[in-house]
Amino acid sequence: MGTLDELTPWLFSRVSGGVSLGLERTEQLLAGAGNPHRLFRSILIGGTNGKGSVSALCEAALWKAGRRTGLYTSPHLVSFTERIRIDGVPIREEVLAEIAERLRPAIEETGASFFEATTAMAFIAFAEAGVEIAVVEVGLGGRLDSTNVLTPLVTAVTNVAVDHTEFLGDTVERIALEKAGIFKPGVPVVTAERETAPLKVLRERAAEVGAPFHTLDAPAGASAGDPERAPVEPGKMLSTPDGLTLGLLSSVWGERLLQVPLRGPYQARNVAQAVAVLGLLPEAFRPEWKAVEAGFRSVRWPGRLQVEHREGVVWVFDVAHNPAGSRVLVEALSSLKLPSPVVGVVGILSDKDWRLMLPILAGQFDHLILTTPDTAPPGRRWDLDAVSATWLSELAQTASRTPEVELHADLSDALRRAGEIAEGGSVVVTGSVHTVGDTLAHLGISPV
Repeated sequence: MGTLDELTPWLFSRVSGGVSLGLERTEQLLAGAGNPHRLFRSILIGGTNGKGSVSALCEAALWKAGRRTGLYTSPHLVSFTERIRIDGVPIREEVLAEIAERLRPAIEETGASFFEATTAMAFIAFAEAGVEIAVVEVGLGGRLDSTNVLTPLVTAVTNVAVDHTEFLGDTVERIALEKAGIFKPGVPVVTAERETAPLKVLRERAAEVGAPFHTLDAPAGASAGDPERAPVEPGKMLSTPDGLTLGLLSSVWGERLLQVPLRGPYQARNVAQAVAVLGLLPEAFRPEWKAVEAGFRSVRWPGRLQVEHREGVVWVFDVAHNPAGSRVLVEALSSLKLPSPVVGVVGILSDKDWRLMLPILAGQFDHLILTTPDTAPPGRRWDLDAVSATWLSELAQTASRTPEVELHADLSDALRRAGEIAEGGSVVVTGSVHTVGDTLAHLGISPV
């Protein structure tokens, strides 16, 4: 049997063929393994941003309720095992290696992609561990994503923003339609989306397939008994450097107050949506409120406005990797009251819209360091010279506040320099999951 270190290069080599959309290969892999995805119940969570946080919250509450839980998310920050968790703990390397070795012939025969193979491995692991209910984060889009082989108890779409346009379309309406592809007949849907255009697409698709549709924001003129109103309404919220205190009115649990260690005002809607998802579960799987409260209070979701104190510097890590995520990060930073100077370490993949992201981020920093994460795939590494040539002159002309900018292609050099400049101040690391994960590895900070 191969070790995980031996199998990982083979598994990751399956990324080189690009993204494969469609359910056929995943269904073949699972059928050959006895259809393990039919042996546990599930919650399926899609969206552009925030779906990982909602997934982590739901899983934590279900685990506190005494359920044997699975959590499948992507991508990982540092270790591949982070993607597949059982009862909140990353899968053991030897277990994952054994499943990968067993599935290897079928993976090669079907031509399954990296994500298709990983999804099948996760579902096999959940079934063999006796998982009762798994919270599964959609990878890309929804309709053709390999996680869509599931028939969940509840589905959710956090929000819809422009991202992965080469696969999902270049308008929010087209992207919303792809994400609505996870809706199933009779399976309730809840969304936190509030923009008119994508919300209309989500609502119409739910009606077409016969999925009961709920939103966190009731339609204009809706009555208290309107069927679209979600089983939870967010109330007053206090955001501090230690997390959130959020009031909620739930049709299931009544008026409640939650304390959650996730930082940033944007997490309030993620928290409210997670409560709504849990409230839509069949009564047999719905946790008691004390489990929701305990689970949310204990949740940890690294890389999302994560704050660490090291050698007199406040380090902030956030995986914002598209313009929408960058705007949310900027709004959230003010709640942290970071000491000056504030240094930004930003590494963005070349296929992301860095031309929009950089102006959003730049005005928040006294000093900006552009870098490239170690694990960025060769075909997705941005050209820092080209970035500086096209962007710095534009920044000088348009930005109300222009930080000093340095380029350090080597991430370790960028982090060392950031620490020097930020003595007594703060460093914000963002731009991609790769940048945050590689930085955590460099600094020796565990992601779990």
